[in-house]
Amino acid sequence: MKIQGAKKVHYDSGPNMTPLVDVVMVILIFLMLAGSFAGADHFLVTQAAYSRTGAGGAPPPPGGIPQDEPLEIRVDSPTPDRFHARFGQVSIDNNPQQLATQLATMRDKLGDVPVIISPGRMVKYKFLIDVYQSALQAKFSKISFATAR
Repeated sequence: MKIQGAKKVHYDSGPNMTPLVDVVMVILIFLMLAGSFAGADHFLVTQAAYSRTGAGGAPPPPGGIPQDEPLEIRVDSPTPDRFHARFGQVSIDNNPQQLATQLATMRDKLGDVPVIISPGRMVKYKFLIDVYQSALQAKFSKISFATAR
């Protein structure tokens, strides 16, 4: 007895799915490697300080200390050998000692608020170091730098 089914012509029942599966697996592996391995957070994490006079109106978390607005010191260099520092209504020209005295007065008035040193485009690092040291002499503990404007 001969088996007739083995000799009959077989027709494919649809398109070849092997290339599709290969491409999907490559994309899946790429997305797994490109994604982050960190756990998902259900909220946005920020390092910004809470403000007493903020617009959001959200109360600080328990144990959180609300901070006032930071003190921004803008540093410009009108000539290559001089610097000009401004914060609030105070303006100092090329005198780190006078700047330290004014910053100490401002610290007594505001407390230990964060200080942001914001350099102009062509300010030399030497002048930024002078302003940074003046802020340290005024006993500010949180001093940071902004990008050049």
